[in-house]
Amino acid sequence: MDDLHVPPGPGIPQGLRIPAHELAEQFTHASGPGGQGVNTSDSRVQLSLDLAATTALSDAQRERALAGLAARLVGTTLTVSAAEHRSQLRNRATARLRLASLLREALAPPPRARRATKPTRGSQLRRLEAKRSRGETKRGRRRPSLD
Repeated sequence: MDDLHVPPGPGIPQGLRIPAHELAEQFTHASGPGGQGVNTSDSRVQLSLDLAATTALSDAQRERALAGLAARLVGTTLTVSAAEHRSQLRNRATARLRLASLLREALAPPPRARRATKPTRGSQLRRLEAKRSRGETKRGRRRPSLD
C-alpha cells in the first residue's frame, strides 16, 4: 500500500501525505450480486485513519479535523468504506479518494462571515412590482361581481 496523497486546497496549501503505515485497511464480504465468486471474494474495503495519532497533521489541522469530522468519528478514528465495485482494487482506490476528500473538506477554514447589507433600491422596487403583478393575476381569477 502506498502513502495517501491529499491534493492542495484551502487550509492545506502544499497538500498532505499520510504515511501508509498509519492507514488500516480491512477487507470484508460485500453485499449484493457478485456472480460465481460471490461467496469467496472479500471486495468491500474499510480504510481507517486515527486522526489523533497521525504525524501528517499539525496541531491546528488536527483540531480542525477532529471538530469538523466529529459526527463521523469513532473515538478519534475516521473510517470510510467502499463496496460499489466488484473489484477489491477499485474499491481500495475509491476508499482512498473518499478519505482524501473528507480530510480536504474538514481541513478547509470556515467561510468568511457574511456582511449584512441593505437591499438596493432597485431590488426593493422589483419586489414590490412583482407583488403588485401577482395580486393583479389573482384578482383576475375572482368570480365576477353582479354589478
